Amino acid sequence: MKQGAASRIPALLKSHEKDLLADWVKEQLGSTSQRPDLIKESELREQSRAFLAAVQAAAQRGTLEDIGGGEWAAVKEMLNDVSRLRAQAGFSPSETAMFVLSLKQPLFSRLKSELKGDADALADETWRASVLLDKLGLYTTEVFQRSREDVIGRQQKELLELSTPVVELWEDVLALPLVGTLDSERTQVVMESLLQKIVESSASIAIIDITGVPTVDTLVAQHLLKTVAATRLMGADCIISGIRPQIAQTIVHLGVNLGEVITKASLADAFKVALQRTGARVVKVHEAPDAQAA
Repeated sequence: MKQGAASRIPALLKSHEKDLLADWVKEQLGSTSQRPDLIKESELREQSRAFLAAVQAAAQRGTLEDIGGGEWAAVKEMLNDVSRLRAQAGFSPSETAMFVLSLKQPLFSRLKSELKGDADALADETWRASVLLDKLGLYTTEVFQRSREDVIGRQQKELLELSTPVVELWEDVLALPLVGTLDSERTQVVMESLLQKIVESSASIAIIDITGVPTVDTLVAQHLLKTVAATRLMGADCIISGIRPQIAQTIVHLGVNLGEVITKASLADAFKVALQRTGARVVKVHEAPDAQAA
């Protein structure tokens, strides 16, 4: 490619923008990467129009070799929106990148038609256009990946919140049944859920049931102690239930000191203690005389 030669692509984009758009939309609609189940044709046409207009404007002001300049900010912002929307809609990374890369064929055809008498210029401009669209295509993939990671992160957080429900068992008594592995991230969600519920209900006792926690190691025990400490700072006492023989042996073997934390084998046992500490009690209702006589 001739160094320092002015590109003819900006002028071509400006003078043939309408025809390029029509050819590009046709190219996309006929592509195997097109997903009519995920995007309407009208939306695709509008995205294509906005992107091509932004590229045409940027090409007039900036260089085609460097999309890091301020002239390309509007193009990249537009691709940010397209990539995020497609990531949320369920497109794949390659399908998203093809939104940009599918512009190659219409643009190459137009260059071939305009520069058919100058083989060197055609080769130079085709290379410039290819590099530009490749960079923009890679940019969409990077944004897509970040958007997907954000979506997955939000979904994981929502699942964590759903998997740590705080139940109001009785007046002043809350229960937090834990199922699955208790890691640092989940401990934070557990703490936030429990403390928020304590504030809302003014509960004085919280039962943390670990019956569904498969294993308890030093880290899990530390997470439990942190939750207990945070609960006490909010003015509520903690009872840990679900202490099976294997877990009790593990805790002793690890040398973990649960301090003054009350532990019980079952949630039912912990609930009895909680009722006693709140001054409440549950009594059986005797059978009615008619039922006894029968």
